[in-house]
Amino acid sequence: MILLKAPFSGGSLGKNKGTELAPDKIVERIKKFYLNEEGRLPVFNIKDIKTNESNIEETNKNIFNAVKKSIKETNKLLLLGGDHSITFSGFKAFAEEFDNPGLVVFDAHPDCVNNFEPPTHEDYLRVLIEKNILKKENIILVGIRNWHKQEYSFLKEKRIKFYSMKEISQEGIKEVSEAVMSVAKDFDALYVSMDIDAVDPCFAPGTGHIEPGGLTSREMLYFLNKLKLLKNLKMLDLVEINPSKDVNQLTVSLGAKLLVEST
Repeated sequence: MILLKAPFSGGSLGKNKGTELAPDKIVERIKKFYLNEEGRLPVFNIKDIKTNESNIEETNKNIFNAVKKSIKETNKLLLLGGDHSITFSGFKAFAEEFDNPGLVVFDAHPDCVNNFEPPTHEDYLRVLIEKNILKKENIILVGIRNWHKQEYSFLKEKRIKFYSMKEISQEGIKEVSEAVMSVAKDFDALYVSMDIDAVDPCFAPGTGHIEPGGLTSREMLYFLNKLKLLKNLKMLDLVEINPSKDVNQLTVSLGAKLLVEST
């Protein structure tokens, strides 16, 4: 399995400086794992993507090219950020390789505030939709619990599927995961994006946007273990971990475990 490191915080609008440190810290932690929970030793072919903190366009191009090349060389690709803006270039390359691709995003926020060029971590999803790179019916958002009124209106207008934390707590994680699976299995290829702030800050304090009331670390793993059963799962990314804001390496350790258990 190929793991691409994208150490970049330039798309966070200065709000999560430090995410560029995450890839090295997480990979360092991965090397301390033995077997995963299924009793297997994950083996990663780790590659670096050249990034430029002061040049988003250059970084986006490098991410696009690296994903485009690597997706052809592995059965499942991992992209490790970095802020959430990297998902724009990652999914754009992914969408060029597969017909009818779908995206499942775990996030506390919808990331649909504006339509900026180049896309930031606050609007990459809206840009993917409005550039017709991603069909609005091929998106599922999980863990939403804080949004701008513009984002809420956008989701409703586009009829984008989302499961808020309130709904997850009321309906139950088993029911929601089965609903997500029932849609995701029909995509020709599935991309899963994990923003660490989908997880409650008591389990993942090391991020730029602290949003109480999120998933537990075990609930996040439950969703991941379900999704990785799908044969069409071809790519995952992990974003928004900030080691400079972490406590006792809780967030870095969780990020490493999510990647180890995704294999």
